[in-house]
Amino acid sequence: MKGKVYTRTGDAGMTSLVSGNRVSKDDVRVEAYGTVDELNSNIGVLLHSTKLEDPDIMTLLRKAQNKLFNIGAYLANDAQDATLYGLTHDDVTALEKMMDKMSEELPPMRGFILPGGTRLSATADRCRTITRRAERRVVTLSREAHVEPLVLEYLNRLSDFFFVFARFNNIHNQVEEIYWDKDA
Repeated sequence: MKGKVYTRTGDAGMTSLVSGNRVSKDDVRVEAYGTVDELNSNIGVLLHSTKLEDPDIMTLLRKAQNKLFNIGAYLANDAQDATLYGLTHDDVTALEKMMDKMSEELPPMRGFILPGGTRLSATADRCRTITRRAERRVVTLSREAHVEPLVLEYLNRLSDFFFVFARFNNIHNQVEEIYWDKDA
């Protein structure tokens, strides 16, 4: 890809969608795919902030980054017949299977767990909250335009994955989970 990155076409606060239509940079659609992009960047931080020992988790997170790119491209297309590529129910199932595998090694929860622990777990918690925000932005968009239900299903499961992964990593690193104390 040669050429300049900057086009100056967004200097007045407008951007182009896949269709070529111009919208405000704070348009609900731009908010949705922009938050998905933010999540993807934070998964990149997660992958490189600390050594991940499980190659299956690394592979799953790399796949998630690609899936999020597909979702972002889909959300950036305001055409009625926009197609969601590269995301299937098998991707949701893969997240569920990995969570089930990790959950086998976790103690039962005794209440709400505060985010944190190891750096990796704290980063996973940040990814979880960004995923939840992306999900909220996509729900808002779905009130104005059709959004494939699989997008919301995948984002919902991905946020669950980050929660389980944060717990799993803390337990494996013998870091005590800190439970919410309403009287603190």
